[in-house]
Amino acid sequence: MIKMATVWWCLEDLLSPEQIVDVTQSLGFAGIELAPKSEWSRVADAGLTIVSHRGHGTLEDCLNVKANHDRIEREILANIELAQTWEVPVLICFSGNRLGMTDEQGAENTTAGLLRVARAAEEAGVVLALELLNSKIDHPGYQCDRTSWGVQVVDAVASPSVKLLYDIYHMQIMEGNIIRTIQDNHQHFGHYHLAGNPGRNEPGYRQEINYPPIVEAIQATGYSGYLGAEFLPSIDPRDALQAARELVR
Repeated sequence: MIKMATVWWCLEDLLSPEQIVDVTQSLGFAGIELAPKSEWSRVADAGLTIVSHRGHGTLEDCLNVKANHDRIEREILANIELAQTWEVPVLICFSGNRLGMTDEQGAENTTAGLLRVARAAEEAGVVLALELLNSKIDHPGYQCDRTSWGVQVVDAVASPSVKLLYDIYHMQIMEGNIIRTIQDNHQHFGHYHLAGNPGRNEPGYRQEINYPPIVEAIQATGYSGYLGAEFLPSIDPRDALQAARELVR
């Protein structure tokens, strides 16, 4: 059964830390993603899972640049240790922007960077989730912006602890064809995010993504991990989160 998670950064301008934890708990979410480390005790004390944390710093200048690999390896290894201590299942990783390199070179470099830390992640039972992001609107130049490119990388790494973060909002912008993509590639997906498009707001009839059958398609794959509600509420955040929560029952 899919477990739902709220995402801290989406709520921090609307709710206090205490309110984020309380709303997450009271609405039946299982955990919180990307909470600041200073708030981890508060999350854990509420019986919630600290679902995800960044594996390494920066988003634009990352794994697809070999000169970054020493730094990123140190950061990921330190965060794997942290994830073990706090039972964080997912560390989110990023390809970085193209910076003029070809997709082939970027994939080769990203693969090499992830190979350096894959064994440590396996031993710790942590998933390194390479995030798929759109490069049309939110992240111009980002290289891991298509499912096929991401699959090429995780296939080459060939580790059960290196997967893709399939963000439905981002991939709706880049590719569409969401359900078929999930059916054909779910074995490569280790984590999911959702948001409405356009606007990156809550799911519902005011946006174009029809989430109920998408969630059913994810459930049909046997996925039992987390689905992060990574959207910016345009209404009362409690109502917005309740709408997202209703997708998974």
